[in-house]
Amino acid sequence: MTEGRMIDQQPRERAPRAISAEDSALTGRIIASAMAVHRSLGPGFLESIYQDALEIQFELDRVGHRREHEIQVPFRGRLLGVQRLDFFVEGSVVVELKAVSELSRVHQAQLRSYLKATGVRIGLLINFNQELLQVKRVLNG
Repeated sequence: MTEGRMIDQQPRERAPRAISAEDSALTGRIIASAMAVHRSLGPGFLESIYQDALEIQFELDRVGHRREHEIQVPFRGRLLGVQRLDFFVEGSVVVELKAVSELSRVHQAQLRSYLKATGVRIGLLINFNQELLQVKRVLNG
């Protein structure tokens, strides 16, 4: 018997893929559209300006979307109210836009709440008010 370190002989499980190849391609298209907007406008405008521009870019890039998509927020069997998503893309990605100096945990929590309320698995948090476009992918569950 040789001396030395013991080697773990247990097979290692591979971590499950975070998102499917199809979802990865879709989020890539969304990010490419956002980058085109940011390249043209740069930072410094109101969120509504970026939302208008991104909607135009989605149409040019043929990205299916719903702007200001309303979702119901239930609590214990009662409807509390309605929230509006900035964009709901191709029925599978929630896109939340910001034009802030820095993204915070509150912004990520807001997107997670939207994902939970819709049952959607993937969200993109996009901040236009930076020299470089800031994008965070948030997964539900």
